[in-house]
Formats: sequence, C-alpha cells, structure tokens
Amino acid sequence: MKILFWGTPEFAVPTLKTLYEANHEIVGVVTQPDRPKGRGRTLQLSPVKQYALEKELQVFQPEKASDPQFITELYQLRSDMFVVIAYGQILRQTVLEIPKWFCMNVHASLLPKYRGAAPINRSILNGDTETGITTMKMDEGMDTGDMLLKRTVPIESDDDAVTLAEKLSKAGAELTLETLELLAIGKLNLTPQNDAEATLAAKLKKEEGLINWRKNAEALHNQVRGFSPWPGAYTFYGSKRISVIKSETVLGEESDEPGVVARVSDYGIEVGTSKGRLIVKELKPEGKGGMSAQSFLRGNPISKGERFLDAAAESAPN
Repeated sequence: MKILFWGTPEFAVPTLKTLYEANHEIVGVVTQPDRPKGRGRTLQLSPVKQYALEKELQVFQPEKASDPQFITELYQLRSDMFVVIAYGQILRQTVLEIPKWFCMNVHASLLPKYRGAAPINRSILNGDTETGITTMKMDEGMDTGDMLLKRTVPIESDDDAVTLAEKLSKAGAELTLETLELLAIGKLNLTPQNDAEATLAAKLKKEEGLINWRKNAEALHNQVRGFSPWPGAYTFYGSKRISVIKSETVLGEESDEPGVVARVSDYGIEVGTSKGRLIVKELKPEGKGGMSAQSFLRGNPISKGERFLDAAAESAPN
C-alpha cells in the first residue's frame, strides 16, 4: 500500500520501522515541527523525523495539519492509507477524507477505555493489570472511531510508563501490520465503540505528581510508576523537593503515620501511608541526578520519625 505515516515520539518509531521493512511504500512522514529544547534551546528533531531522514523518506512538518496548502500537498501524494500513531494533533474531516481507504489510528489502550492523551499513564495510575493496543478507523472525535483489531498486553507489577510504552509500541507495530494485511484481503471488520463504556485518559499535569501521603501505599506506588519519567512523583524533605523514581510497597504497622519515616535501611526508606508503607528505593534530590536511597542517605542521613511533606516547609523568620 501507499502509506502516509503520521507520528512524532519514540513510541511511534517501531510502527514506522515495521511498515518500512514490510515493503509498504511510505510516500511521506508527517511529524511535529522541530522544537527548541534544553538550556541551549537548540532545535530538537522528533524521533520519527530522525528515522525518516535515515531512510531518506519525505518529511512534512506543518504547524497545523488543516492548513489549506498542506492539504493540497496531501492530495498530490495519492495515499491509499494514513497511519497515525501519537502524532500530536487532532485531524479534521478535511484531512480524514483524503486517502483512498481511510485514516487508521494506533491507540495505546483497549478502546473505548482510556480515550485521550495519556492512556499508558492512566492505566498504571488506576492499578490496572492489563491494557493493550487498538487499531481503529479515525473520525473527528477523540479516539471515537470504529475499532479494527485489539491486542491485550499485561501490566506487570514492576512496569512503569517507560517499560509499558516499550511493550505497547512493539505490539502496536505488529497489530498495524496485521490490520493492513487483513484489509488487503478483504477480511477486516469494523466494530463500533460503546460510548457508555468509554473513559478519558486526560493529559498529565505537573501538579499531579505531588505525593499525598494520606493515600495508601499501593496508590502511591502506582503514582511513582505511572508518572515516570514525567511529571514524576515528588515530595518535600524540609524545603527540598525529592522526586521518587523507584518504589515498592510493604505491610505497615498500626503506629505508622502518613509521611513519617518508619524505617531506614540500605534497601530503602520506608514511609508510612494510610495503609501500608511505601519503600523509596531510588530518588532524585532537587538539582541533582537520580540515585539509590543508600547513596542519598550517605550525604543526607534520615532518621525514623522524620517527615516527608506535601509542600515545601517555610523558612523560619529571622
């Protein structure tokens, strides 16, 4: 098939790579414009663009996919199919009607569950034990189109958003290829979504990372996993912000208090919650890199009974 591929982050690269290596004709790649990043504000190419340039594929980077001039270019490509995965813009009907067949989206959830921007993170935050990939025929709604194929992917207890995304990106690439193969032989069926079962995976906000120690340990462990690497789960030790990178849970005792250190060992810092203890195994102090709890404790001795806070402690007045 003649495919125009739409995608931006690393998550989309395996699908593009799979389509390219399967000898589909990639007539072009649409990705977000280069953006300045880092302290030097240098322009950063998207991972999808980097791969496309390596393979000498034609790259398009419109500020708006609905721009009339860009739409004219899209018609000239005479694509059979648009394959869209984590592109970063909602495609309007003027774009969706262009390809010969239709626009196919590869979404990182088992639709209609977790429509929206952050399905991987939200599934971990909610303590789910499985998620998956859905290919669907796109419409103008937010992940509301008819479903094509689904594949379930288990969520392991030690998965975070990074490791789960790696599994889902691989599954998405395989399912995309399978979807196109069934379409080519006329055996692809459309299944409407049940809107009554739909849930929204809203975009992440930085403030969501703040740890509320009055929640139970399991919920906080899910927060650490689900917000890795961004926005990160964080707390305060005095006036210093501490990001929790890796954690575990363990049974607590009746005397435990939320946010209060219950035990300190080389394995980690055990902190009380409303139910159970959260073991802080890896953390990132403000202004420094990530490190094990053991390394942190060498320069920052913490004793049983000290408290982590949900806001920075105010400095004492002079």
